[in-house]
Amino acid sequence: MNYRTGIVSSLAEIGESAWSALLAVQEDSNPFLSYAFLHALHESGSAAPDTGWQPQYLALWQGDTLAAAMPLYVKSHSYGEYVFDWAWAEAYERNGVGYYPKLLSAIPFTPVSGARLLARDEQARAALVELLCAQQGAAGMSSTHVLFPPQAQALQLQAAGFMLRSGVQFHWLNGGYRDFDAFLATLEHKKRKNIRAERRKVAEAGVTMRRVRGVDAGDADWRLFHRCYANTYAEHRSTPYLNLDFFQRIGRTMPENILLVIAERDGHAIAASLLIHTADTLYGRYWGALEHLPCLHFETAYYQPLEFCIEQNIATFEGGAQGEHKMARGFLPQKTWSAHWLAHSAFADAVERFLERESGGIDNYIDELNERNPFRPT
Repeated sequence: MNYRTGIVSSLAEIGESAWSALLAVQEDSNPFLSYAFLHALHESGSAAPDTGWQPQYLALWQGDTLAAAMPLYVKSHSYGEYVFDWAWAEAYERNGVGYYPKLLSAIPFTPVSGARLLARDEQARAALVELLCAQQGAAGMSSTHVLFPPQAQALQLQAAGFMLRSGVQFHWLNGGYRDFDAFLATLEHKKRKNIRAERRKVAEAGVTMRRVRGVDAGDADWRLFHRCYANTYAEHRSTPYLNLDFFQRIGRTMPENILLVIAERDGHAIAASLLIHTADTLYGRYWGALEHLPCLHFETAYYQPLEFCIEQNIATFEGGAQGEHKMARGFLPQKTWSAHWLAHSAFADAVERFLERESGGIDNYIDELNERNPFRPT
């Protein structure tokens, strides 16, 4: 099959209708792959060349139809990725070899698994992998990294010469609970008691919670959320990845996928969390506060979203990267994947040996976590 290939620096070159039509036939799609979300990252300047994220998307066309595509960036650093390769970069530097720029296929600042090899059929997907392999060699990059693909796509990349790496996230699964108390009843006594105590602390501090669906959120809500988000970064002496323009853009273009949880006391907002959702999955994403209160983060970013999942019959709540503390709140470990190709053969051999050892450690870690299952025996 002959395809017309392209490397595009803006999703506008592909177009929203073509991108959305391709997403519609993917098994492992989610709102973070949408034109609205990705285009907002780029156009707001949050993930753009000036911040070290240069879009270089791969595209395969069959006539006027987009047959395959891949979100791809030239990266000049490793921030905002959540699969950490800082040690690899340091090893390159110590040996006088450049690690940056590198190629990265991921959703910027978003550790959510989903399709990376977007294709209408397996023939187009295979052609996309061939294009990726050709591009990474021709571009003279140190390496290529595909983060959080589904396992099937990770294995397809492995067959093309990539090394696989695994990680762990924590997801909550809806057992068809009648309400939050019915969920609590399934947990061990100590965990159930601790959650009730945490929620009570927030209530006794005079805090009330308000959930705002994206379709009802106004500009004041977005400005408030951004203030909370930016303040929390500032308190950690860090710079936020995302700006107000990004949040306002997704508020306008994908409101049906958005939930804001706002904490208020004495008539003033003091904290907020932002979640993305579909009918099946809720994704915990961003949080921030204007003042510190014990357990406020748990209430705003976990317990209120869990109640929302139960009320809306949402099957899964993905709590984001890392965090064993999520297990005490009913989240269970799930394996994630990434795929890596390094041009330098000696470094590739060293990384491959490291990944073999790390993989066994990850499997043992997941087994240990499952032995500490927070739920009561049934």
